[in-house]
Amino acid sequence: MRYRNRFKQTQFYTGYWVEPPFDKLAARRYKEIADCGFNLVLSGFENAPSESFAPLLRRNRLKCILMNRGGDSKNWPKDETVIGYGLLDEPKTSQFLELRDRATALRESHPGTIPFVNLFPNYASSAQLGAATYDGYVAEFIRIYQPEVLCMDNYPIFKPGKDTRQTYIDNLDIFRKHSLAANIPFWNFYNFMPYGPHTDPTEAQLRWQVNASLVYGAKGLLSFCYFTPAGDEFPKGGAIIARDGAQTHHYQHAKRLNQTLHAFGRVLIDCTSIDVARISPTDIPIEKLSRSAIKDLKRDAVDPFGDYLVGTFSHRSGRRAVLLMNYQFAYSAWPTVIFDTADTATRVTEIDPITGREKQLRDESPAMEGFQVPLSDGGARLFL
Repeated sequence: MRYRNRFKQTQFYTGYWVEPPFDKLAARRYKEIADCGFNLVLSGFENAPSESFAPLLRRNRLKCILMNRGGDSKNWPKDETVIGYGLLDEPKTSQFLELRDRATALRESHPGTIPFVNLFPNYASSAQLGAATYDGYVAEFIRIYQPEVLCMDNYPIFKPGKDTRQTYIDNLDIFRKHSLAANIPFWNFYNFMPYGPHTDPTEAQLRWQVNASLVYGAKGLLSFCYFTPAGDEFPKGGAIIARDGAQTHHYQHAKRLNQTLHAFGRVLIDCTSIDVARISPTDIPIEKLSRSAIKDLKRDAVDPFGDYLVGTFSHRSGRRAVLLMNYQFAYSAWPTVIFDTADTATRVTEIDPITGREKQLRDESPAMEGFQVPLSDGGARLFL
């Protein structure tokens, strides 16, 4: 059944997994969340009276997906701050029909909200998925559940002996394909902390995860984790907020990343992905960029060969947008960027990653021929 009054995303969301405790420090804790640049909380608000959390969210301009609610969905709280309700994390295909029935009831009792389900990543086993392939798993979820938003969690490993970044972008590529075909936005969780085989991500590695998601068209990014969870799986701690409530080194990382996400997100929320080009050091860039407003990427002879992701988008205004990302998280890049317009200086602008304002494109090496556009380690720049 198709519902006319379904959730429609109109802003870019930055959220997280694992909430802080709702206690006498709740007012301070949720101001801290907003100050860090988050605009969406996934929360069960345990120990919080239902009339307590909505004013707190409004005061801090936060939206919420209420998680882990029990009983009949007709009795779940309703408020303008609540955009969705979490039904299940990482279901297998045998659970899709039951989830569809629960979602149907929720759409009837709480129209315009998200019956939120987060899917497995592509490195889950066939037994976990209940499907022979990951692509088939996602396709079956869309066919049966008809989601308002697609979401998954994928946490890449950044190690010299084990680098799973390709698995991450393969997952994004599958989500991009299905999200475009079904005309629904997709979000994804990315990793902020050390646990299991994961090293503590550097700011460049965090930036790499965020920008790769944006290149593939994500409309929301969710951090794992905000508050450090308890348990044997997380002996190092190290989420954005420590178990004792202190800000870790990741708080400022998250604040800077969220600032850029909001700056770029105001443009990308109105964009449709047209193409993604992966340009490795052995590729000839011009051969990979036939569908992009960037025609070619050249290098100075002393620089490493280029390693990029290039996302090309159509903006609802009719303009084109291009997100150029440095695939390397260990060093910066300094490419000469050749756009497919005759007058780059007047016809190409850039989105300021801090203010979100459109500004004139600046050649950062005027002594060299062409337009030089430096990229930080794992960094990206957005052009219109």
